Amino acid sequence: MSLWSFLKGKLGMLVIHLFLLFFTGMLLSAMQLDGSTIFYILTLYTVALLAGLALEYLPKRSYYSRLHRHLDTLDQKYLLCELIGEPPFEEGKLWYDALKRSAKSMNDRISEYERASREYREYIETWVHEIKTPIASGKLLIENNPSALTASIGEEIDRIDQFVEQALYYSRSSNVEKDYLIKRASLKELVNSVIRRHAKALIAAHVSFDLQGLDCTVYTDVKWTDFMLGQILSNAVKYRREDCRISVTGEQGENGVSLKIRDNGTGIPAQDLSRVFEKGFTGQNGRSYAKSTGMGLYLCKKLCVKLGLGLSVCSEEGRFTEVELRFPKRELLE
Repeated sequence: MSLWSFLKGKLGMLVIHLFLLFFTGMLLSAMQLDGSTIFYILTLYTVALLAGLALEYLPKRSYYSRLHRHLDTLDQKYLLCELIGEPPFEEGKLWYDALKRSAKSMNDRISEYERASREYREYIETWVHEIKTPIASGKLLIENNPSALTASIGEEIDRIDQFVEQALYYSRSSNVEKDYLIKRASLKELVNSVIRRHAKALIAAHVSFDLQGLDCTVYTDVKWTDFMLGQILSNAVKYRREDCRISVTGEQGENGVSLKIRDNGTGIPAQDLSRVFEKGFTGQNGRSYAKSTGMGLYLCKKLCVKLGLGLSVCSEEGRFTEVELRFPKRELLE
């Protein structure tokens, strides 16, 4: 709180006091008091007025300065009341009480939403685990009754399985810190594991791979990274052209390891490239080539932020798309 802003708030009172000061001087002069006595009385009045203003201003300046410091450094602004305490001046106590009540109401509402969100997330996780049973049963029936029809049904069941997995990871993505373990992992094993898991779809799409420089060690959560790599490969297959080729290249750098996954698919239009990580954004390719949810890369970006990984995409329409996943050195994660 600046002195100028304080005095502006007291402008009306100051005008009245100046008028009283002038009126008192005129009255004392009319009473034929000598000049020195009038000056002494008016000076005493002015000093008393300034002292009163100072006694009011100094506690307010101290309190509001502390309030601004806490407000600038506090992430959760609604907790401000818990830090600043009650002000020492009366009018401040009124707004402090109102602020405290509104903060309590906000905290109650936040707790309510957090509880509802937690219950919904638990329901989704339970549903995913339950739906996995009929999916597994369906796959088993298809394996026991091979035919062109069951093979086609199997492809659709695999797609359902991928969407179910995406729903599970989306429900957990807001609380990654409660379910992750950073450990040493082989980049080659990570990539090969994802390729094996998606082997059926990759074979059906006649995808050929070029794997280079994967003899590197990275520090990451294997489960979450496996999911992200699966989403990237799924996109490469989804937006492929004939003679689909995917190159996977690992590069050891000063600050860590980068993994580049490049395909020769349809590419991403320039106007869509800056929005590929937005939630629900499907772009021109999503509308033209396949039914897309716009959640895959959004989830990947969200998980990378949580895990401290880097993720970027570059592309040229009609030629290629390259996704780069960057694993920092162990020291940078600690």
